[in-house]
Amino acid sequence: MNLNKIHHVAIITANYEASKTFYVEKLGFEIIRENYRKQRDDYKLDLKLGDCELEIFGIKTAPKRPSYPEACGLRHLAFAVDNIENVVTELKEKGIECEPIRLDEFTNKKMTFFFDPDGLPLELHE
Repeated sequence: MNLNKIHHVAIITANYEASKTFYVEKLGFEIIRENYRKQRDDYKLDLKLGDCELEIFGIKTAPKRPSYPEACGLRHLAFAVDNIENVVTELKEKGIECEPIRLDEFTNKKMTFFFDPDGLPLELHE
């Protein structure tokens, strides 16, 4: 088997417009394509960040994400950054709060978490 890389990650959101605004306008993802799927009465938004893609499915009836204790499944998305303090400042200016910056005990690199509109944990890792 020869897997080259992860092509995309998909998430489901209960508030499509809030998630679209969050990922595109606040985090800077580029829209590849946006489709309304009439047969499912939902939206599918394909986004790009660098060479990674993120699919957002807007499903109004999606249940809330379990939080603590953590459930099986996607734990978080992590973004590599060059200067974590600068990114945290930019997020705060956009109304997005972050947890305090700390050191990852295994990599000894700076990291922190913030959350998308549905409570999905997002990590910054320097």
